[in-house]
Amino acid sequence: MNVSQKPPVTISPEHPRPGNGAAPAVERFEYDNRIVRDFAVATIIWGVVGMLVGVLIASQLFAPAANLGNQYTTFGRIRPLHTNAVIFAFVGNAIFMGVYYSLQRLCKARMFSDLLSKIHFWGWQAIIVAAAITLPLGLTTSHEYAELEWPIDIAITLIWVVFGINMFGTIIKRRERHLYVAIWFYIATFVTVAVLHIVNSYQMPVSLFKSYYVYAGVQDALVQWWYGHNAVAFFLTTPFLGLMYYFLPKMANRPVYSYKLSILHFWALIFIYIWAGPHHLLYSSLPDWAQSLGVVFSIMLIAPSWGGMINGLLTLRGAWDKVREDTILKFMVVGITAYGMATFEGPMLSLKNVNAIAHFTDWIVAHVHVGALGWNGFLTFAILYWLIPRMYKTPLYSKKLLSIHFWIGTLGILFYAVPMYISGFTQGMMWKEFTPEGTLRYPNFLETTIQLLPMHQMRAVGGTFYLLGAILMAYNLFKTMAAGQLVVNEAAEAPALEQAYVPTGSDTYWHRWLERKPIPLLIGSLVVILIGSMVELIPTFMVESNVPTISAVQPYSALEVQGRDLYIREGCVNCHSQMVRPFRSETERYGEYSKAGEFVYDHPFLWGSKRTGPDLHREGGKYPDSWHYHHMRDPTSMSPGSIMPAYPWLLDQKLDISNTSDKLRTLEQVGVPYDDATISYANEDLQKQAQQVSDRLAKDGIKVDADREIIALIAYLQRLGTDIRKMENATK
Repeated sequence: MNVSQKPPVTISPEHPRPGNGAAPAVERFEYDNRIVRDFAVATIIWGVVGMLVGVLIASQLFAPAANLGNQYTTFGRIRPLHTNAVIFAFVGNAIFMGVYYSLQRLCKARMFSDLLSKIHFWGWQAIIVAAAITLPLGLTTSHEYAELEWPIDIAITLIWVVFGINMFGTIIKRRERHLYVAIWFYIATFVTVAVLHIVNSYQMPVSLFKSYYVYAGVQDALVQWWYGHNAVAFFLTTPFLGLMYYFLPKMANRPVYSYKLSILHFWALIFIYIWAGPHHLLYSSLPDWAQSLGVVFSIMLIAPSWGGMINGLLTLRGAWDKVREDTILKFMVVGITAYGMATFEGPMLSLKNVNAIAHFTDWIVAHVHVGALGWNGFLTFAILYWLIPRMYKTPLYSKKLLSIHFWIGTLGILFYAVPMYISGFTQGMMWKEFTPEGTLRYPNFLETTIQLLPMHQMRAVGGTFYLLGAILMAYNLFKTMAAGQLVVNEAAEAPALEQAYVPTGSDTYWHRWLERKPIPLLIGSLVVILIGSMVELIPTFMVESNVPTISAVQPYSALEVQGRDLYIREGCVNCHSQMVRPFRSETERYGEYSKAGEFVYDHPFLWGSKRTGPDLHREGGKYPDSWHYHHMRDPTSMSPGSIMPAYPWLLDQKLDISNTSDKLRTLEQVGVPYDDATISYANEDLQKQAQQVSDRLAKDGIKVDADREIIALIAYLQRLGTDIRKMENATK
């Protein structure tokens, strides 16, 4: 049915006639298109911004000059800006755009509150702006996809509650008894994202823009990737499946292929997905049983994921002639196909023998972007192209530009993904290759880095193509808006929902009852996602044998705490891991493999997910202090060919020690065993250790004051891995 037409008044099982035979009363109301338009415009703008930052950081990985020579635009600081911009700004606004449009029409009701809609919109944009300001300033928690500091996390929680109230208020006042499958996915998205965000954001504030996670080491890693994997599942996947179930049948003018398959798809997906997070931590210090659970459920995840893809593609049965002619449907088909590819590859990457090669490489980057660019990007583009002309009652400005966007976007995905696959395979193989004599063939990490530069250049070309397509879309859609006039309040009518309801023979299917009950559906979704969460998290926190302690491991000194925070501020974890896996290739290159007990005082954990540079967990004592000084001043002076940017500001800026005692006191509150004397005399101890580092540098002819940031960073780097080394030496 064309959305511009008024829905006909029909008597159906959802709207039975009352006992006296009178037809249900028809109620007239209006849909709110303004809020949909607002989220659509935000989606377009933030999409272009996020992709532009993406092209910049892609360029930084082969052209260090693209770091622009200042501390606010280095790869380490703006890489999280890119991920937050595309996930929460571009995709987030797209979700709300699609939900606000489809929910009103599926419920035959205006949104519960126009005021809540406005608060939601402006609150979400304010959060995005706060992220865009704080992340380049280095105000970050370092948790991937959850880098924002605690005041912004609280704001996210409040705005998410506003969204939930508005959504459930609309569902409760609906005029359509049946809750369509898209709404099931919206409900599961709301409740699961709330649980993930709250648990993963459990921090102890030091100040307004500094906090430490309550969790440490292994437990922090498990919580983060329980969150990180399921942020992909319940922010980038389930809401978009809901949008697919609504918009694809509308675009193709075909019913969903299988109602029963949609039921199986929904419940199996949300139950299985929540278990799969540990597959991000294979061969790490995470307990083996948790790793194995992640692998098993990741393999099982293929079935419901492909069930959804098949349900989407088979919805187009009998309409493939339209796909040849309709570019918007082409976007949908490529997007759903990319979803199928990514959800096959994910379980494959969770196999231990595959993960042993792929983890920490560009293969993961390729995998993520097939889903992000294809599934999220192309579905968003299709929905925008379909919605804007309808809300503005005017044809799309240019079908030719639409077609160009499709092809340049598809080429962009290919030029991005294929070089990254090649790069990933190359990395994995080069890191593991030995000579016939039994030594590493490529012992210098830079040999791999230099080999990958052409692939990184191709990746930047692909990203530029994709960005150009988004810019063409923005021009096309804004010209369309200028040519038409927004129907702010779209007139509609529907029969009133009868409160007295007598089930009919067609309602005997068990799931029908649940489809009419939003609160039981909410509770059911919550229970399903909590099962896997509790099975994985509770034993890891409660059973001490999961994280055996090591007596030699001691808390960081005050100076090392400050240095570690500088490491986090500069985003070093975006390029360097701190997790030596138990492979001969890694122990030969880096040293003894990492133990769970080494991380008990790490708030947050810094294991990393990508090795653009070498692992640093055994960095302490590997080089003299002067090496680190020169390496931060000019990386190429120590490592010719390095793509790492210089950090000259660390040599000039004074270390802020006004909050040293507060940091140690906060860490003591989350379990680090600092005593009162250590906290009280923190700065005295810090200055003493800093002077020792400064004196060692002076012996090598480097004059640097003991109060500079570089001193603290060197102290932290020289500490890494030394506790285990001391213990090993003591036992010899």
